[in-house]
Amino acid sequence: LCMASLSLHAEYLRDSTKEVVLDTSSGLMWQDNAVGSRMNWATALTTCEDISLGGYSDWRLPNYEELYSLADKSRYNPAISPVFQNVSSGDYLSYYWSATTPASDTARAWAVTFNDGNDDWNAKTDTYYVRCVRGGQ
Repeated sequence: LCMASLSLHAEYLRDSTKEVVLDTSSGLMWQDNAVGSRMNWATALTTCEDISLGGYSDWRLPNYEELYSLADKSRYNPAISPVFQNVSSGDYLSYYWSATTPASDTARAWAVTFNDGNDDWNAKTDTYYVRCVRGGQ
């Protein structure tokens, strides 16, 4: 394992005028405008595909690894960098959808909560929040 390839702490830069956060270690740009409403997984996918934010229209629902990389377990409620100003946390329903479906149960998808930074695979019919991303993959 090459230690030079590990990033223990992501560096985030927030552009308040565009309401986005750039992860300078991964190059991913994250949505950080108003939290919005909860939605099922299929709606979350299309919401991210249809969003136009910060002058960009190539947003998508993040995969599990991307979304989970935002969790900061040294923090609680919210368990995410304070650079992110719009975060739903505080209860067990404050999950955010990822685009990743577990191979063993395609009726579910992985989600991360920024209440405590935990993850779970939940029914795609459940309603959770979205934090769209661009770049990467």
